[in-house]
Amino acid sequence: MHSNKTLLTPILASLLAMIIASAAICRQISDFNYDWKFHLGDLEQAEQSNFDDSEWRSLRLPHDWSIEEGYAPMLDLEEDQNLSVEKSENDNNLPTGIESQKGDVFRRTAASTGFVPGGIGWYRKTFEVDKADQGKHISIEFDGVYTRSKVWINGHLLGYRPNGYISFTYDLSPYLNYGGKNVIAVRADHSNYVDSRWYTGSGIYRNVRLVTKAATHIPQWGVSITTPEVTSESASVAFAVDTYSENTLNDATLELIITDSQGKKVAQSKATVASHSGISTTSSALKLSSPKLWSIDSPELYTAQINLLVGGKTIDSTTEKFGIRTAEFDSNKGFVLNGEQVKIKGVNLHHDAGAVGAAVPIDVWRRRLELLKSIGCNAIRTAHNPYAPEFLDLCDEMGFVVVAEFFDEWNEAKDKNATQLGSVDAPDSWDNGYSEYFDEWAERDLKDNIYRDRNHPSIIMWSIGNEIEWTYKYYTKAYHEVNGKVKYYEFEPNYDPAANKAAFDKVAPENDELVRIATMLAKWTRETDPTRAVTAGQVLPVVGFASGYSQLLDVNGFNYRNTEYDGAHAAYPDAKIVGSENNGNWEEWKAVADRDFVAGIFTWTGFAYQGEAGPYPKKGLNISFFDFAGFKTARGHFFECLWEEDPKVYIGTCPLADSEFRYDEEKGFSVELDTFWLRRWTWYDTRDSWNYEPGEKVVVQGYSNCEEVELFLNGKSFGKQSVWDHEDHFAKWLVPFQSGELKIVGYNNGKIADQYTLETAGALSQITLSADRKSMDANQNDVAHIELELRDKNGVRIPNADCEVTFELSGNAQLIGVDNGSEYNVQNAKADKIETYNGRALAIIQAGSDAGSVTITAKAKGITSNEIQISLAE
Repeated sequence: MHSNKTLLTPILASLLAMIIASAAICRQISDFNYDWKFHLGDLEQAEQSNFDDSEWRSLRLPHDWSIEEGYAPMLDLEEDQNLSVEKSENDNNLPTGIESQKGDVFRRTAASTGFVPGGIGWYRKTFEVDKADQGKHISIEFDGVYTRSKVWINGHLLGYRPNGYISFTYDLSPYLNYGGKNVIAVRADHSNYVDSRWYTGSGIYRNVRLVTKAATHIPQWGVSITTPEVTSESASVAFAVDTYSENTLNDATLELIITDSQGKKVAQSKATVASHSGISTTSSALKLSSPKLWSIDSPELYTAQINLLVGGKTIDSTTEKFGIRTAEFDSNKGFVLNGEQVKIKGVNLHHDAGAVGAAVPIDVWRRRLELLKSIGCNAIRTAHNPYAPEFLDLCDEMGFVVVAEFFDEWNEAKDKNATQLGSVDAPDSWDNGYSEYFDEWAERDLKDNIYRDRNHPSIIMWSIGNEIEWTYKYYTKAYHEVNGKVKYYEFEPNYDPAANKAAFDKVAPENDELVRIATMLAKWTRETDPTRAVTAGQVLPVVGFASGYSQLLDVNGFNYRNTEYDGAHAAYPDAKIVGSENNGNWEEWKAVADRDFVAGIFTWTGFAYQGEAGPYPKKGLNISFFDFAGFKTARGHFFECLWEEDPKVYIGTCPLADSEFRYDEEKGFSVELDTFWLRRWTWYDTRDSWNYEPGEKVVVQGYSNCEEVELFLNGKSFGKQSVWDHEDHFAKWLVPFQSGELKIVGYNNGKIADQYTLETAGALSQITLSADRKSMDANQNDVAHIELELRDKNGVRIPNADCEVTFELSGNAQLIGVDNGSEYNVQNAKADKIETYNGRALAIIQAGSDAGSVTITAKAKGITSNEIQISLAE
C-alpha cells in the first residue's frame, strides 16, 4: 500500500496543481476571518486608511462582543440619586452610559436582550491585493453584522445595512490599491441595545469571505435550482443562472454538471448565454434517472457545478448543493413530503448558543441538531430572523425541514423590556427596533434572504412574520368584540365568518395596514421563489380569516392556538394549518397528533435561549428540551417519549411541599398550577435527583412510551401505571424518601422494554470529564464539547452540592466558553472557571492552527479530574 501511494504521488500532485491553477483562474474564495483589529467604543476617523489601530485588540472572526463583556443588571436610575445618565440623540433617549460620582461605569443592559451590553464597535483589517488581480471583480461577503453596519474600503464608504441578520456583499474592485496595502473598516452600531425581544449579540458575529472572480462572472446568489417534476423514476432539474458582464458578452456558454453524494457524475449539459451586457439570466434543464430523493430519514444531496465559458475557456465556476424532493401542504393531510404524509415534530430556535453567544461555530450547531434529532425532532423554525448559511447546510445534511422566518416586526414595533419580561407598557419598555427601517429595507432584506437560501432542500416555507397582529391593536379589539374578554390560550373562539367580519369592519380602519403589508411581503416572496409556501406565525388567526390576512398565506401558522384548529378547519376547510409556535406539553402535541389536517407542531423551544428574561440575574428562558449547555431537560425526556418509537422510560422527582401537585389518600393526585402568566410555557418542578431528607414525601413523575411502567425503591414496588391513564400523560407516585436506588421499569407485552435509575449521591469524590470527539482538525474552527460531572465514590452524579470548578487546558487550542445550563448563571462565559449546576458543567474547546494534541483537566476542592486528550490533525 505504501509503495503504490509513493508511485502515484507525482501524478496526483501534477493533477492537483492543474486543478488548483484552473480554479485560481476561475474564482478564489478566501477565508477573511483572520487578522482583524477591534476596538469597543466609537472613534472619529477610524474608517480612514491611515488611522492608527496599533493599540487595538487583534482577533479572529466571528466575534460577539456582547457575550465577552458579560452580564450585568439594568440599574434602577430612580434608586440612586448620585447617578447621571448620558443620553444618545439618535436612539430614542436610551441611556448610553451610567456613571457614579466615584467614576464607576455601570453596564447598559436590558432584560429583553439578556442583560449584556450593546454599544458601538470598530473592526479593521489590513490586506494586500496582487497587482495581477487588477481588472478582476473582487468583493467582500459578510454573513451577518449586528447591527446597523457601515463598511469602508480605503476610506470609501461602501454601504450601510441596518438589519443585523442579513448577509450582504460589496464590490471592492474600484477602490483597491493593487500591489499595495488596503484597509477594510467596519462600524457596528448596537448602541440601541434594547432593539430586540431576545439576545442578538453584537459585532461581526458571522463569517466573512473575500471573493476574486473574472470581470465577467456569475454574481453572488446568481444560481437558482428547482425540481419542477419529481417521481421515483426521474426528476427534472431546472437551472436559472445569472451572468454579469460590464461589456457586451458574446460566445458564452454555461456548462452544468451534476454529481451525487458519492461524487459520481449523473448529468451534464451546456446552454448558450445570450449576448448581453449587465446581468442576464440563462435557463436550462437536465433530466435525472432514478433520483435519490432528499427526505428527513435519507437527506440525499446533489452537487451542481456551474462553469461559465467564454470562447471555450472557463472564466468562472461555482458550486451549489441541492436536493430533489417534493414538499406540499394539504388541507386534510397536513404535510406531504415526497408523496408521504409526515407529521412535523418541530422546535423553535433562537440564533444564540449559550456560552458562545451569537458567534456560533458550526460544530456547536452540529451537536445541538444531533441532540434534537436524538429525541425525534425533525423540523426547525428559525425564530424570528434569518440564520447563518452554515446552519441551513447542516439542516440539509442531517434531514431537518425548516420554516425560514424573515421578521418579528414590520413597521409597528413590539415592546422590549429593560428589567423583566412581560412588563408591557411599563415605564421601562421601549418600542424601537427593525420597525424603524422596515419601510425602506424590507423588500431588499426579504429578497436577499431568499436569493441566498433558495437552493436549500431543507426549507419548506418562508415565514413573513411572527405574531404581527399584536402590533395592530384593532385585531385585538375585533377578537374581543365577538368573544369578550377571555383568555386566548384556553378559549375556543367563535368561528362564524359573518360575525367576525362584521366585528373586524366595525373596529378596523378603512385601509388595514397589516393586510397591505402582508400582501406586499407575500407578493415579493412568491416573485422571488414561487416554489415554496408562504406562511406566518399568527396569534389571532380567527381575526386574520375575517380581515383577509389568513387568506394571503399558503399555510396558516397558529401560535398557541390549538383551541382554534377545529373551528378554523370547519369554517375554512381549504385552509392549511400548522402549529407554528406551541407550548411543550401533552395537550399541544395531542391536539396535533389527533388531527391529520394539522401539519405538525413547533414547540417553544428546542434549546434554552438568552434574552426575553428578567428580573436579573435571570438572563434567559429555560423552557426547552435542552438547557443552555445542551443537557437534556425533563421536558426533553418527555417529548422523546412522544416522538421516538424506541422504548423509553424516565423519572424526575420533587418534594411534595415544593410541587404543584397535591395528594389525597382517597382521590390521589391533583394539580394547582402557578397562576403567573409565564406558567403556560414552563415545565413542572422536576429534578434529576434522589437526594432528600429521610421520610420526606417526594412526588415521582414517570415518563414513558411503554404500555406500562412500574416504580421500585430499593427493590420494593410502588405499583404499575400506564401514562395513557393520566390527563397529563405521565405517571405519578408519592414516595417517602429513603436513600438508595429509585428505578422505573417500562414493559411492553409484559416484558421489560427499558429502565432508568436514580441513586442517592454521597460526598464529592471524583470529577469526571467526557468529550464528544477524540480528534479535531487544526483549522481554528473545529470544536469539542467537554462535559463535567461531580460524582461520589460510586460514580453517582451529585446534584445538590455544586461548587466552582476550574478547567485547565494545554496544547494548541483555546477555551471559548463555559456554561452550566442554568438560566440564572451570569458568570463570565469566557472564563476558565464556573459554578456547577445540578452537578454539571460544560467547556467548549476550539482547535488551534498547529497539529499536535490538547489536554483538558478540571479541578475543584482539591480534586483533579480525569484527563481528556484530543488530537489535532493537519
